[in-house]
Amino acid sequence: MGLREVVIHAWSWLNYKPIYSNDLGMPNRRAFPESVAMWVPAEDEKRLAAYKLLTAYDSNQAGEMAAIGGDPDARDRREFGDPSMFVDTLVSHVLGREQHIVVPGAEDEGSDTPAPDAPMKAKVQELLRDWAEAEQLPMRMQQCERKAVTLGDGVYRLAWDRAKKRPTIRVTDPGFYFPVIGEDDDGGEFPRRVHFAWELPEDPKRGLKARLRRITYELDWIRPATAPGVDRDGRAVRAPRPAETATDGEDEAPTLTPGDVLTESGAISRLYAWNDEPSFDTCYLTDATWELGDIKGPVDVDSLPLGKATFATRSDGEVLDRLDLLLDFIPVVHVANTVPPAEEHWGMSSLAKALQVFDELAGADTDSSRASATTGAPIIGISGQQPGRGERQRTVAPGMVFELGESGRMDTVNTAPQLAELRNHRHDLQERAANVTRLPAVALGTMDPAKLPSGFAFQLSLGPLDSLIGGMRLARDHTDTLIAKFVQRLYLAGQHPDWAGVSVQPAKLVRGPYTPTDKAAVLEQVRSGVKDGVLSLETGVRMLDEAGFPVEGVTEEIERIQSRAFEAAKALADATGDSGAVGDFLGLELDPDPVAPAVILPATPADEAATDDPVADGEGTETATTSTNSRQRQSRGNAR
Repeated sequence: MGLREVVIHAWSWLNYKPIYSNDLGMPNRRAFPESVAMWVPAEDEKRLAAYKLLTAYDSNQAGEMAAIGGDPDARDRREFGDPSMFVDTLVSHVLGREQHIVVPGAEDEGSDTPAPDAPMKAKVQELLRDWAEAEQLPMRMQQCERKAVTLGDGVYRLAWDRAKKRPTIRVTDPGFYFPVIGEDDDGGEFPRRVHFAWELPEDPKRGLKARLRRITYELDWIRPATAPGVDRDGRAVRAPRPAETATDGEDEAPTLTPGDVLTESGAISRLYAWNDEPSFDTCYLTDATWELGDIKGPVDVDSLPLGKATFATRSDGEVLDRLDLLLDFIPVVHVANTVPPAEEHWGMSSLAKALQVFDELAGADTDSSRASATTGAPIIGISGQQPGRGERQRTVAPGMVFELGESGRMDTVNTAPQLAELRNHRHDLQERAANVTRLPAVALGTMDPAKLPSGFAFQLSLGPLDSLIGGMRLARDHTDTLIAKFVQRLYLAGQHPDWAGVSVQPAKLVRGPYTPTDKAAVLEQVRSGVKDGVLSLETGVRMLDEAGFPVEGVTEEIERIQSRAFEAAKALADATGDSGAVGDFLGLELDPDPVAPAVILPATPADEAATDDPVADGEGTETATTSTNSRQRQSRGNAR
């Protein structure tokens, strides 16, 4: 009967646009040629087309895309950057004012009773923060978050850089990201094989044809050791190392990578520096390039013929043909903008639900622009012929004088009321877009702060934004932890001397506050809480750090505070009598308390006489003592 099938999927919110979904439900080939390339899997075509269309909205080029789809008036449409403004606002809120790496428990190193692993955690936190500064991590996060908010997905790639001697982190466009998710796999789990693929245009000057490049990370069983080599066609490939010479009566054993163990079952195990038990998996890296003319038949990015590929060679001579990275994880982190549905892998763009409102905004801006032209240069009608002149088209300019004939009249068309209505309509649409995306006017900066009745009303107005950012940060919580974990493992795998003896510690990326904070109220709350004993000094300093105070480190700030707390040190000395504890509290080296000398009373004349008349035996001593007691009793009697 010719009924159209309705399919709801992760990008079906774009089906209202004819350029995205035609009668067959497929994207327009003229508008999205990249998404329908022969090597792109069918399940990724709509995703790539959605990415390009969303990027056009962010770049004020949605009209150009609509013109390709056959809309003759699309190029005249005004686009004033509303989608881009919404994206920038969301990116700043989801990132917060600052980002830093925190290892829970590192601040306990300087406490009175630190945990046994506190020094290790403090060292790892310091090393990770040094790495983040060297790799410009806040900038990388800004790049990835803009991709995630606009397109719904962002991707980090990490690798060990031999020249820099540290892990590097780079952001990759999700349009190049092709994870292999099987029918029985859970999309919420990380896949075991990931491709990054893109086309390279033809370069006649260098004599290069159009090519396809693919970088593959794959988790697989540990294989025998391989070495760079050349095949019969002269291509650089990897080949197994020659087997070791076997002794009499034994089979030849395969050559293993140093540290690997061949088990009785024939599998190869490896104990990684960050694991307690041996693992049988490793990550292989392949960097291959094909000429598009050599790709024939029904193949996609996951089934390209390796026999026609050219493999890249690394700077140290290693051929990237299933190169063993000596890692038991894929150093790729996928960032979803929203919490994906159950068993799904992809996030949703923050512009998705409000995209039709943005189309209406562009139409209202176009109509307002046309109406403002007739308001600034009004249409004038003149009736009555001038003496001696024929009727002709006149141009109105400042200072002009019109001579009208008898019963002549001049009429103007006033379009100001229509312009005012269009502007009101635009404000309504902008408010609707803010409501749909859960961005209140106060967050967009379009509300006058003087109109807010109180701070409580301000907090209530930020309720939708709080729930929005809470959900977005929840989707990123696990990936932020993975970045810190992968960096530590890459340092251990690279055997960096600063990381010798270091064990992997749980760390996470902490994002700063995104709403305006009353610093004076937080400072008063911390002061009273610490003074009354209901808040510890560590908790109070952490609250100040989260409120935006320039706290370089919780432990360092506590040490500075205690080094000037002389009243508290005096109370500690009175309570314990231990100068060593007081010195540790103030951060000073104090000498131990000197031992008080024995008290010696001055001698009396009787004592001196007894000293001059030495007594040879105990009887004389008793007599002298009795005489002294008698004199003391006589003195007391005279006193009475």
